Amino acid sequence: VQLQASGGGLVQAGGSLRLSCAFSGRTFDSYALGWFRQAPGKEREFAAAISWSGGSTRYADSVKGRFSISRDNAKNTVYLQMNSLKSEDTAVYYCAADERYRAVATAPDYWGQGTQVTVSS
Repeated sequence: VQLQASGGGLVQAGGSLRLSCAFSGRTFDSYALGWFRQAPGKEREFAAAISWSGGSTRYADSVKGRFSISRDNAKNTVYLQMNSLKSEDTAVYYCAADERYRAVATAPDYWGQGTQVTVSS
């Protein structure tokens, strides 16, 4: 499995960004997908996850109500729509994949490279 994240950048507080992650190498709709983030000096943390069908999602409390994860199984891509961004959302964001929905939010088998999101206050 290969995962390629994109869409990061610099945005003002209160603004929005949409991250994308292109999946290849296996059958996309057999995998649950997730997003994690790592802020400077902090450990990587879970942000959002979506099941293989898209019917189930889960979010970290810190992003609930502001971030939305979705997937397009025709395009083999998972998205993270981030609204009402705060300075504390500044981090490198990573996409991840696992065949097990529970595992994708804790210890996914596959990781993509990160994309930097910087929120200026």
